[in-house]
Amino acid sequence: MRSYSRNYGYQFDIGSYFPPAIKAICIACIAMFFVQEVSRLLFGAAGWNFWIVVFGLRPYAVTHFFFVWQLFTYLFLHGGIWHILLNLLYLCMFGADIERMWGAKRFATYFFVCGAGAGLINVIVKTAIDPHGIGSSLNPTIGASGAIYGILLAAAMVMPYSKVWVFPLPVSISMRVFVIIMGALEFFMTLGATGDNVSHVCHLGGMLVGYLYLRRGSFLYNFRNTFSDWQRRRLRRKFDVYVRDHEEKPPRNPDNWVN
Repeated sequence: MRSYSRNYGYQFDIGSYFPPAIKAICIACIAMFFVQEVSRLLFGAAGWNFWIVVFGLRPYAVTHFFFVWQLFTYLFLHGGIWHILLNLLYLCMFGADIERMWGAKRFATYFFVCGAGAGLINVIVKTAIDPHGIGSSLNPTIGASGAIYGILLAAAMVMPYSKVWVFPLPVSISMRVFVIIMGALEFFMTLGATGDNVSHVCHLGGMLVGYLYLRRGSFLYNFRNTFSDWQRRRLRRKFDVYVRDHEEKPPRNPDNWVN
């Protein structure tokens, strides 16, 4: 007698959908958000503010007190349930295929490079606007949005023609067009200073850092080619001189015919 499983058809394992790096980032963000909420529940506003002040990205603290860890830790803090849900949703939607192509190590490196780079640009811009620390350079920035916008940029470069459904509209556009629209919106919102408590500079910074990181090997491409061509021409001239010098001289040991 044989026994057969009663589970017919395809079974979807949601755990296998999340690649390891994205899974680790999601777990870290959710755990940190849980700690934030428990701190607020136990200690009120003081408990919540502790994490924001110490681990959120405050430009004045980075430039004057060397809280450089904030360039990384701010990525794991979030301001509310919708903030963390949307960030992790975008991370999974646009990052899963990229991590499968790149591998976990390369994807995680790219995530933190974009996140820290976006934070650094945020610090530079706000410090330039408020160098004395009386306004914007004291305001903390939290959330993984800077790194996620870098992932959006990577998706547009790696998968430019994949389709994105524009919810709730019944239309789809290419990934490249979608990211161009998102970047343009962030740019105009930065210029407009909308006051929506969203760091649009950080979003644009993540896209810029992601582009520079992915294209870092091509910036000196022409210079390397010019240098290589110069080396080949130099070697060719040396070879021509060597051939000319040796073909004008008689052989050192002429043949001796012995009977």
